[in-house]
Amino acid sequence: MIKFDGKKTGIFAAGVAFGTAGIKILTSKDAKKLYTNCTAAVLRAKACVMKTASTIQENAEDIYAEAQQINEDRAAAEEVVEDTAEETEETTDFKEETEETEEGSEE
Repeated sequence: MIKFDGKKTGIFAAGVAFGTAGIKILTSKDAKKLYTNCTAAVLRAKACVMKTASTIQENAEDIYAEAQQINEDRAAAEEVVEDTAEETEETTDFKEETEETEEGSEE
């Protein structure tokens, strides 16, 4: 003969009852309304986060473009300084050659 443990059978019956009641509650109109409102709130939060992310991305692109421009300006300024230094050296070399030639013709 099979022995039925009243405690275990009671726990099983309570689990089935709560499960059935839970399904009824989860499928009720009020629960669906709650799910809809929660989903709408999540979608609003997502839109806000995406807006903030796009603003941050735009700012980062602006910063990057400005940094590139600064580096290009610095490179152009360095080229001017180097060109000026080369011209000064060439002028100095030319003056020295001219002075040497003049000294040689005076003798």
